[in-house]
Amino acid sequence: MYTLKIEYDGAQHATALNEPHHNRVAIDCPFTGEGVEFSPASLFGISLASCMLLSMGAIAQRDGIDLKGTTVDIRFSGLDKTFPHVDSITLAFHVPQALSETEQQKLERAAALCPIRQSIDADTLVSTSFVYGAAAAA
Repeated sequence: MYTLKIEYDGAQHATALNEPHHNRVAIDCPFTGEGVEFSPASLFGISLASCMLLSMGAIAQRDGIDLKGTTVDIRFSGLDKTFPHVDSITLAFHVPQALSETEQQKLERAAALCPIRQSIDADTLVSTSFVYGAAAAA
């Protein structure tokens, strides 16, 4: 059985625990806490980006495409409001390898179909960009 727990530690800090493996993630509030750990919004962005990247990884593994070294930059808007809301998330995928157009289309389709992406309300704009051959350009 897969169990996650989160415990409030006080002072606007919490710790999430993945019970079977004892992995921990520290979380705090950037507005009223110290703002040095992952925030709930950053975890939301990480969840989306990692789901999309792992969906791409499933296709890459199946088709023998090398995605190793791929990174995703995550940016938010709307968190600076009095009542913060993630208005938009911008994800920029940087794939080190140059890929064919067919491979790119497969990977981008897989990313768009990830379950987390499909769960985000239409009121939150999700913008994605993909740069292939990023290692060659660097």
